[in-house]
Amino acid sequence: MDTQVITPEGYQALEQELDQLWRKERPEVTKKVTWAASLGDRSENADYQYNKKRLREIDRRVRYLRKRLEVLRVLEYNPIQEGKAYFGAWVTLADEDDNTLNFRIVGPDEIYGKNNYASVKSPVAKACLGKPLGEEVVVKTEEQTKEWEIVEIRYER
Repeated sequence: MDTQVITPEGYQALEQELDQLWRKERPEVTKKVTWAASLGDRSENADYQYNKKRLREIDRRVRYLRKRLEVLRVLEYNPIQEGKAYFGAWVTLADEDDNTLNFRIVGPDEIYGKNNYASVKSPVAKACLGKPLGEEVVVKTEEQTKEWEIVEIRYER
């Protein structure tokens, strides 16, 4: 599976982050840098040092987001996917001890800060891709190999 894929919600979140950084945060930080620079000696001015660093971080993230948004391919839900685990699906797995694992198969740009999202390149997502409801899947990681059953597959429309 391609790592240049993203859900519509994920793409929108990255666009919103870019907009927030470019239109709100960057102008605010730029004002602070200008104000701190007007105070004189910049070498010992903590406001100036901190805000210059923050400005570089914002600019770096803006550049990354712009480049990334250009190459990402938004994958929409297709009714053909119904009943099988594909990109964008919410999947619930259960093991023989009735432990459950619930996650959404998404692109690598969408997993940060979300405990219930799994990258399409992760072992658990790879094991589930294309499998129907009720199918046994074997998830292999460096630490262990574990068998699960797909007990639910659903898509957000």
